[in-house]
Amino acid sequence: MQCSMDLEKLKMSGAGRAMAVLTSGGDAQGMNAAVRAVTRMGIYVGAQVYLIYEGYQGLVDGGDNIKVANWQSVSNIIQLGGTVIGSARCKAFTTREGRLAAAFNLVKKGITNLCVCGGDGSLTGANIFRNEWNGLLEELVSKGRITDAVAKQHSHLNIVGLVGSIDNDFCGTDMTIGADSALHRIMEIVDSIMTTAQSHQRAFVLELMGRHCGYLALVSALASGADWLFIPEAPPLEGWEDRMCARLSSSRTKGSRLNIIIMAEGAIDRNGDPISSTYVKDLVSKRLGYDTRVTVLGHVQRGGTPSAFDRILSSKLGVEAVVALMEASPDTPACVIGLSGNHAVRLPLMECVEMTKLVQTAMNEKRFDEAIKLRGGSFENNWSIYKLLAFQKPAKFASNFSLAILNVGAPAAGMNAAVRSAVRRAIGHGHKVYGVHDGFQGLANGEVFEMEWHRVAGWTGQGGSLLGTKRTLPSNNMEKIVETITKFNISALLVIGGFEGYTGVLQLFEARSQYDELCIPMCVIPATISNNVPGTDFTMGADTAVNSAMAGCDKIKQSASGTKRRVFVVETMGGYCGYLATSTGIATGADAAYIFEDPFNIHDLKTNVEHLSEKMKKDIQRGLVLRNEKCHENYTTDFIHRLYSAEGKGIFDCRVNVLGHLQQGGTPSPFDRNFGTKMGMRAIEWITTKLTENDRQGRVFANGPDTACVLGLKRKVISFTPVAELKAVTDFEHRMPKVQWWANLRPMLKMLAKYQTSFCDYVPGEMEHVTRRSISIDSGF
Repeated sequence: MQCSMDLEKLKMSGAGRAMAVLTSGGDAQGMNAAVRAVTRMGIYVGAQVYLIYEGYQGLVDGGDNIKVANWQSVSNIIQLGGTVIGSARCKAFTTREGRLAAAFNLVKKGITNLCVCGGDGSLTGANIFRNEWNGLLEELVSKGRITDAVAKQHSHLNIVGLVGSIDNDFCGTDMTIGADSALHRIMEIVDSIMTTAQSHQRAFVLELMGRHCGYLALVSALASGADWLFIPEAPPLEGWEDRMCARLSSSRTKGSRLNIIIMAEGAIDRNGDPISSTYVKDLVSKRLGYDTRVTVLGHVQRGGTPSAFDRILSSKLGVEAVVALMEASPDTPACVIGLSGNHAVRLPLMECVEMTKLVQTAMNEKRFDEAIKLRGGSFENNWSIYKLLAFQKPAKFASNFSLAILNVGAPAAGMNAAVRSAVRRAIGHGHKVYGVHDGFQGLANGEVFEMEWHRVAGWTGQGGSLLGTKRTLPSNNMEKIVETITKFNISALLVIGGFEGYTGVLQLFEARSQYDELCIPMCVIPATISNNVPGTDFTMGADTAVNSAMAGCDKIKQSASGTKRRVFVVETMGGYCGYLATSTGIATGADAAYIFEDPFNIHDLKTNVEHLSEKMKKDIQRGLVLRNEKCHENYTTDFIHRLYSAEGKGIFDCRVNVLGHLQQGGTPSPFDRNFGTKMGMRAIEWITTKLTENDRQGRVFANGPDTACVLGLKRKVISFTPVAELKAVTDFEHRMPKVQWWANLRPMLKMLAKYQTSFCDYVPGEMEHVTRRSISIDSGF
């Protein structure tokens, strides 16, 4: 009863109210997904929604630039880059006269709720507009352009901001709309350049966007294993030319056929003077004699289709923006919707803007260490790890410890990046590192070999598992595994894999009572496209898989561009876990996504068919339905296809597609490369600590529960959770956690597909304040 009342309350809060959305400043991939979410959620709650074309210029000019939107207005735009409603620089809005015209145009339409998607300049302008609102209305009354009654009726303007910026340079939010997509464009180009550079033994200087912020350059360097990096927040120390050339020369001496130097366009030296890509290129050519080329990526970084992350992020933030507008009162400060871990949060707009400006102030005053801290914990952590990986060397003295690294389960993108960083960090500590072919089966068979520093060169961008992997669990080979551990004097195990990896380490932990040889530190880095491992919100490989599934669905939808009234039923992987189907459904704007965790019956299927039939009678004449491979024992993909075909006969036809293993393949996404690199580093630091703590006069004996853990990311916190604790929260029959955080995305998927669903299932964002402390939390990513 309470749920239905809450839903009705929300719907009534939108009734009789008008809201508008505009995009401003530089375009960013994902803006269209945000416009779509704001528009549809606004309509869902009963408000009248307007689209403002050409940003603030359209708001000032009015007329046909402000149009009423309906459900179909934003159909089939989620996959488009840029912004379909346009963006423009507007000098007029910076003047009071321009804002007066804008206020008049809004009042004429009855609009008192405004969502602005743009950078800090656009959001600052929105806040100024809000603060002046009453004064602007008074002036309009005094000039006779509106009446006192109209002014009183529209006496308050609610403002909510969404940050669209590929630079990820806005304080308070973990990610801005467009940043992940820009990284996708960059890594596609870096991968292509690395192949030609290796073929010809060349050095490449890649100049990326980032006049004031080095985020794109930093993450790209980390994800590609670049030899040298220039970012404005961390100018190189005096004499950097000598050190850089020595670094490049050393790399060639050790067998590398290429060098990659990445620099942000705003790169500067310690005096604040620019460092140009041409200068760096000439330096390398003259001093080292290398064939060196410059590639300036430019606006290609803004282009192309949005990544899955940006589509989901924009949808999540857009929905929350509407809820925030509907809940706002005259006393509510203007807010911006940000991302904290995997949750949408509401942040005081001007606090975020002021904190963002502090970064530039620190850089102008040459307080570079402070500038890096002000960028936030993730930026600072990225910088620390890049420096560590780029400049560390094998230890001069060997430790007494050795560890084995193995991949378990199905291949997942990011596995190789994790192996690379783990191997190099362990060698940096002086440990002996063994690689194991084919998981626990290989460990049992003694397929163990020593890993050397240069063996893992170039692994970061490789998909699949270069070590080889199998699903075999240790339970049937326990004796042989113990023999191998004894033979090679293995002091610790690092298992990179999916549910089998977690289950296998749990079996080894439980077998410690029988085998002292298993009393060694054991760490699991979750890696599987299914995202079904307990102890973490995300597993390596899931992001790449969602992007692959999304790309497949985009092409499937496009194949029907010349065909009217067609519904596609697409089967995704994931076992019993519905994360892949749900995330892909949101990213592609699917009409439904059937998963095991959200039970459905024949009545639900019938409702969905009727919904699609009504949709086909209007302007929207394509439908997309996703089905997780194990969502229902009886309602198979073939059954749903036949049902839809039969019930839709005469209205639409139906086609079926099984995406299959294409979801497992491909090169890792920027997130999975970065994720794998950092998780490998963290795992080795933890293992090293446990080895030291449990060293008993040259012999490692670790039998506590805290020495066999899953390394996970939970919201913004990196944690090591004992496998023994996770056993209680695991559904072993269906191979997944009993509770999954992403379940709260399901109402959003249904609302944006126009299904009537209980709003009480939606989890609204919390209000957070932005301080130096809060933005410096080390989320790790």
